[in-house]
Amino acid sequence: MSTIQILFFFLSVLAIFSAIMVLISKNPVHSVLWLIAVFFAISGHYILLNAQFLAIVNLIVYAGAIMVLFLFVIMLMNLNADSEPRKHQWMKIAGVISGGCFLMVLISLVRQTIEITGKTALVKEGNIGLIKNLGKVLFSDFVVPFEISSVLFLSAMVGAVVIGKKD
Repeated sequence: MSTIQILFFFLSVLAIFSAIMVLISKNPVHSVLWLIAVFFAISGHYILLNAQFLAIVNLIVYAGAIMVLFLFVIMLMNLNADSEPRKHQWMKIAGVISGGCFLMVLISLVRQTIEITGKTALVKEGNIGLIKNLGKVLFSDFVVPFEISSVLFLSAMVGAVVIGKKD
């Protein structure tokens, strides 16, 4: 086994373990911290796939900004166990049924992946996923939609400031 395969399996086990810990943690702050570990493992997978830009964006946007937002929301919420409504038996049954359906979908995806395992994709360039290629396509073929989206983001920020401003 090569070093890259060992690293891949380590990151996979870390991502799966951290995702399970997100679900079973009783404290919501601990769940958020485990979710940050999931994002780090996913960024490691992006680096193994030679997609460094996605890895950095994942770390900055998800592990940085969105997790800080989650922590602020959790701190501002009243999370007393006494005020938590009791869950009915039907909700538990619906959760088990939906989880079973999700498991069936995962099993079918794994079976489809086993069929594709022997096939390989033909790659013309060895630097797929690098920011250079993304920049070329973004500023040559998609320059107008890119600029329109930047104007939309600017107007959304101005709108948020106007709505949030106190009289």
